[in-house]
Amino acid sequence: MRVPFVTCDVFTNQRFGGNQLAVLPEASGLTDGQMQQVAREFNIAETAFVLPATTGHARRVRLFTPTCEIPFAGHPFIGTAAMLAAGGAFGDGWDHHHVTFEAAAGLVPVTIRRRPEGRFACELQAPLLLSVGDAVPLEAVAQAATLTVDDLVTTTHPPCGASVGLEFLLAEVRDPATLRRARPNVQALEHLAALGQPYLHLYARSSDGFDLRTRQFGASDPLLEDPATGSANAALVAMLAHHDRSGRTHIAWRIAQGVEMGRPSVLEGRAERTHDGVRAWIGGEVVPVAEGMIEVAS
Repeated sequence: MRVPFVTCDVFTNQRFGGNQLAVLPEASGLTDGQMQQVAREFNIAETAFVLPATTGHARRVRLFTPTCEIPFAGHPFIGTAAMLAAGGAFGDGWDHHHVTFEAAAGLVPVTIRRRPEGRFACELQAPLLLSVGDAVPLEAVAQAATLTVDDLVTTTHPPCGASVGLEFLLAEVRDPATLRRARPNVQALEHLAALGQPYLHLYARSSDGFDLRTRQFGASDPLLEDPATGSANAALVAMLAHHDRSGRTHIAWRIAQGVEMGRPSVLEGRAERTHDGVRAWIGGEVVPVAEGMIEVAS
């Protein structure tokens, strides 16, 4: 069985920057096992499989890493929206368009805007309000990033889990220079995964045109580091809004990630505090890269 696919780079306006994504826009004939095989073949952070909607929305989207299915991630929904728009799935003659995808974690609304030269800018609303998990020992976090305990900052919050659809371990480091020094320690990352935290998202506050600089490590990632993590940064801005004492209800951040990997990414995050909790949005640009057919064994 031959199935079409497209690839794109997400959270960048330059090809070969940002985070890679493969999208199969017509995946309804694939089994769970075949989807996992295809994701393993692409061997990038996530592969998105687009299926007919089941509850009346635009499409249902399933996400697979090279090793498992996950309920939500940021850049796959941003990239999928852009690639479906580029393929004419939502019609023509519009400058901006709103769609809602069905995901395992819940509904994911996405706003799509056209940009020059075939690019699109998309912003998604995270499917869940912020939830905060347990704190993790400083020593375990420092070892996973090949840093010292003194390199970590706990003024706003201790290293702890946070989720707006998928949980990440958030930890602040002293400054951008400390962030650049961080290196993934596979054994220590596996220890964090055994504690229920497979994804370590480090951040530093910045004042160089970006509000935040971030890096993400994970022992299960094919490259150990992710160049642009929409779901983690959405959780991060929600967490920072949760702890903000300025009285503001709506706060925005410009975020850089992937610089140390040679795949610079730009993410625009915002969060809103309401009486129900904290809601987060994350967005950025998308550049198409390739298209073709993949042969899937029946």
